[in-house]
Amino acid sequence: MAAKVSEALHELIKYLTKSEKRYFKLFSARHVVGTENNYVILFDFIDSQVEYDENSIFEHFKGQAFLNKFSITKKRLYDQIINSLDSFHASTSISAQVYKLLHSADILYNKSLYDQSRRQLRSAEKLALKHEMYNLLSEINLKYKRLAENNGVVEEEERERILQTDILAQSQNWTYNTFWNIKSKLFALLHSKGVSRTQADLDEFKTILTDLEIAKEKSEATAASDYLYNHIHAAYHFAIGSFQTCYSHLNQNISLFEQNKSSIQEHPNQYFSILTNAIYIANKLKKNGDSDVLLKKLKDFNTDIENSNNQDLKIKLFASSSSIELTILSMKGDLKTAFKVIPQIEKGLIDYETKLTSNRRAFLYFKIASIYFISGDMHEALKKINQILNDRFLDKQEDILSFAQIINLLIHFEMENDQLLSYTIRNTQRFLKNKNRLYAFEEMFLKFLNKANSAESKVNQNEIIEDLYLQISNLKDNDLQKVAFEYFDFAAWAESKVHKKSLQNLIQNQYEMMQAEN
Repeated sequence: MAAKVSEALHELIKYLTKSEKRYFKLFSARHVVGTENNYVILFDFIDSQVEYDENSIFEHFKGQAFLNKFSITKKRLYDQIINSLDSFHASTSISAQVYKLLHSADILYNKSLYDQSRRQLRSAEKLALKHEMYNLLSEINLKYKRLAENNGVVEEEERERILQTDILAQSQNWTYNTFWNIKSKLFALLHSKGVSRTQADLDEFKTILTDLEIAKEKSEATAASDYLYNHIHAAYHFAIGSFQTCYSHLNQNISLFEQNKSSIQEHPNQYFSILTNAIYIANKLKKNGDSDVLLKKLKDFNTDIENSNNQDLKIKLFASSSSIELTILSMKGDLKTAFKVIPQIEKGLIDYETKLTSNRRAFLYFKIASIYFISGDMHEALKKINQILNDRFLDKQEDILSFAQIINLLIHFEMENDQLLSYTIRNTQRFLKNKNRLYAFEEMFLKFLNKANSAESKVNQNEIIEDLYLQISNLKDNDLQKVAFEYFDFAAWAESKVHKKSLQNLIQNQYEMMQAEN
């Protein structure tokens, strides 16, 4: 336990911003004993350590009284930092302001200053209603009820007012909680299955959407429920390949946030997530003008976040903005720019290694591997793909892991690792079969690799690749199979092999032609 506290203390100090560290020292000055403040000097010493080293602390502070019960000292320092952060961030969000008012109401109530306590509760209620924070209304009403009972008999007007507020809170909380549960089901399915590849997958997604529509009929709209409704629809229509409808719901959510600027402050991660998704879909729909406008909004928002103290938000913004940037650059074949940003992204992957979800981390490595593949650097591409294949936490993330297996095969094919490829094809086939991932595209691609790897000559191999190119051309317009081309442009790769062209140049030319058409 002591080791955990020590690690947590060191990690907490390292994640503080300069402003937060400065405030901690001012906050701690209120607790100075004599001329020394043990919390501050210990804080500074731990802050100076790259890795936590308790032995060096004992050596440095030898003879100091606070070392006698050092586990208690560490716990108190940790609590002191949390208290200072609570004070520092007390007014940074609407919910923090409401909780501060509730705490003030409790203090005034305990001092028997009931009218003053009621005024604090009224302020909290107004703020909660204005920003549709119905989850806090129930808590506010509990304190109202305590005040009302102080008078012995609760007046009818007060009883009715409290009852109507409770009904409103209960109704809106039911809506939000039900929508949230439906959203969670949908995203669990998306993470495990990926985009619909079979009719059975499609039916499973449709069942979730049906549950949403039934729930919507029983509820009243609020900004929070409207956001979740659009969020679920956008994800559903992405899953079934209906990008235009997905884009429409994304734009509705962007409007919801931009009509109420405080919602961006309260839920910034939702706002930038919508922006990044909208940029991706706009590019898919060839809405280049829209994409440029959305990208500017994301960059402006990125600048605001970089100047903030929200580390969690910085991590999520890093993952989302890096993902969309790599996706667009690979779609354009703009490798020159990609190779400039990759080192920064790889640094972020190291810095945030323990903070990123396995799926986000894998997706970024996949995009980096794809860029190296397009450039022809198969050794670097293989290194990045191995980062995914060796990640033991990805067992349930079937979609990204399955496509990493396929790209792994393609890399070995390009590197002419014939013996290793035969073995790897069998392993991949077994993996996909066990995971129920042998869809039409995967079966076609594995058959191609088996044939190409055992071809008697380069001439025969070229004929096999030409046959693959024809099969891919027929398959890429299939709504249930075209998801494969969302991960990697297999069609462009096959075409580059057939026509003996550079894959990078081919992707660039296709993108330029697409731009000219618009």
